[in-house]
Amino acid sequence: MIGGIGITKTFRQRGGVLGAREVPALRGVDFAIPKGGAVSFIGESGCGKTTLGRIIAGLETCDSGEIVIDDVAMSSLSHRRRQPYFRRVQLIHQDPYSALNPTRTIHQALAAPLALRARQTGRPRSWADERARELLGLVGLDPGYVLPRYPHQLSGGMRQRVVIARALTVDPEVLVADEAVSMIDVSLRLGILALLKDLRERLGVSVLFITHDVATARYIGTDGELYVIYRGQVVERGPVETVISAPVHPYTQALLSAIPVLHGLESPGEQRVVPVEASGEHPDGCLFAPRCPFRTERCERERPALGRDGGMPQEHACFHPERRSVVALPVSRR
Repeated sequence: MIGGIGITKTFRQRGGVLGAREVPALRGVDFAIPKGGAVSFIGESGCGKTTLGRIIAGLETCDSGEIVIDDVAMSSLSHRRRQPYFRRVQLIHQDPYSALNPTRTIHQALAAPLALRARQTGRPRSWADERARELLGLVGLDPGYVLPRYPHQLSGGMRQRVVIARALTVDPEVLVADEAVSMIDVSLRLGILALLKDLRERLGVSVLFITHDVATARYIGTDGELYVIYRGQVVERGPVETVISAPVHPYTQALLSAIPVLHGLESPGEQRVVPVEASGEHPDGCLFAPRCPFRTERCERERPALGRDGGMPQEHACFHPERRSVVALPVSRR
């Protein structure tokens, strides 16, 4: 199991018209990824979800807080001793083309990490080639067609499958999929999502899916956990179906209200939650208060902590949680 306690991260920008400034990316985030489970981070662009994914994969360091893998705190280990732990977590990049070396064939891309593993475990050199073919078959590709080709000779969907196969070369326990289908043709996205679900069921690997798309998070793991992130803070967390069907935080409700639905298919009795124009920052108050249509004076003075109350199954960071049946944005038929 991989978890995080109080993860914070601030980026510091130098120079420019406004001079040096600090941009908080994560503000005390706690999370847990159970073995074989499915967890989704969802939020708008710039909310900190990708930064959190990179910290989990060991590609970024946090300013404070703790990453814990199998009850071992990573801060207690040297950089060298952390590597075997972070090797269990593999990142699937958003852009499959940039994730692959364009000057190397797919065979070379897969054979390099597999040859290293063969030397470390005393396996024969032929094992790397056999394992490469096996992994490509596992992700639904024809090894005979794919292995001799370069990345530019494959479609976007095929390249993403190759990236997933490369991530599997080290037998990871967690796959971190950062917007893994956003740069793929719409007709191919469902195949990649189905593949990730299949790998989770067949290999017992955990899947952390980072996305801004509610439907994608729902498809990946209806039995998993959904974390809604706003400006570096988790504002709602709970079972996927509960958070989507009965959200209590106004930001989550606003996200669901932005999903388009054909005019005339809305359910009666539902309402849209539309963020208002920002009214200015409240340094000590709720981060969403400047855009919240339900804010009160307390929201502008105090910042709510993530917690559970009122018998609700999900946790939330709101002083005035209320279940609202949310209707999506209606669009006209053409």
